[in-house]
Amino acid sequence: MKFSAPGAVITVGSRVVEDGVELSVREEGPGIGEADRERIFERFGRVDSSKAGAGLGLPIVAAIAQAHGGEVRCDSELGKGSTFTLQLPRS
Repeated sequence: MKFSAPGAVITVGSRVVEDGVELSVREEGPGIGEADRERIFERFGRVDSSKAGAGLGLPIVAAIAQAHGGEVRCDSELGKGSTFTLQLPRS
């Protein structure tokens, strides 16, 4: 969300899926190129070093998701924004 323009729409959603629940956040930022999508889930992996941040937020989310048998993913298109989805299994 820090990469979205002021006033941009941020959409938060949730849904029950067959084997668990999905939580999603959609933002209208610049998007993330395919080559950078894997790196954003690595510790200290950042796409834009001009923005403040340590590059730890998404890796922490991914580690928590994996610890609970889930996953996190990023679907993105340059110039159109990104959707981050956290999927967790039913307990």
